Amino acid sequence: MPQISNKVQELTVGQLSARSGAAVSALHFYETKGLISSRRTSGNQRRYSRDALRRVAFIRAAQRVGIPLATIRGALAELPDERTPTREDWARLSETWRAELDQRITQLKRLRDHLSDCIGCGCLSLDSCVLSNPDDRLGERGSGSRLLFERKKECGPGTC
Repeated sequence: MPQISNKVQELTVGQLSARSGAAVSALHFYETKGLISSRRTSGNQRRYSRDALRRVAFIRAAQRVGIPLATIRGALAELPDERTPTREDWARLSETWRAELDQRITQLKRLRDHLSDCIGCGCLSLDSCVLSNPDDRLGERGSGSRLLFERKKECGPGTC
């Protein structure tokens, strides 16, 4: 990882990319989403403050554990004066994300445990499918579109 002198207070997009490990295109994307910001030089080149390194590290760590960018943006927006996240900020935010991550883990375990039941089927009318319709109560009545079928039975010809 390239070192940047402490005397350098602003980084080019290439320096930020090299130091953070994020692709230049990812940095541009983060900027368009309001996750990081830059100033423009008189030659219209981007310059990022040094604290952008920590913000990018924060974003990438949150992404690696599956936190959506909108949630990350909301968390960063809560920081006063758009300051750089600290270790304490990460601890607080990661605690609030724990329940969401636990729920995802449960969903992934369900997917893993039932994946072989569904491979190759391609339809959504299985007798029971915990993957495509995990809370299916109507599936006990049979496969297919039960509500549509039952509604047609209730209606007479041309009445529905």
